Amino acid sequence: MTWLVADDQGVTLRLHIQPGAKKTEVAGLHGEALKIRLAAPPVDGKANACLIAFLSRQFGVAKASISLVSGDTSRAKRVRINGVGAALVRGALLPRD
Repeated sequence: MTWLVADDQGVTLRLHIQPGAKKTEVAGLHGEALKIRLAAPPVDGKANACLIAFLSRQFGVAKASISLVSGDTSRAKRVRINGVGAALVRGALLPRD
């Protein structure tokens, strides 16, 4: 899966963000990225803050463990999450079959 890269420290996610949605949720795969809809608007960093808070709740990690690697003002983002493994990420973000 190209949207998820794991190493000894944690994972890096390739995300496609849709700000201004009705609710914050995972929307499935979008090309080689995981699409996440955010209820926050794309102004003054609100969407990025909403994304970090959402991921923090999904994985039970502190917001400080999550960092935006690239895409600060773009829909295409790379996010680093320290202290979690690939299996936990897949289980929390991908729909169950």
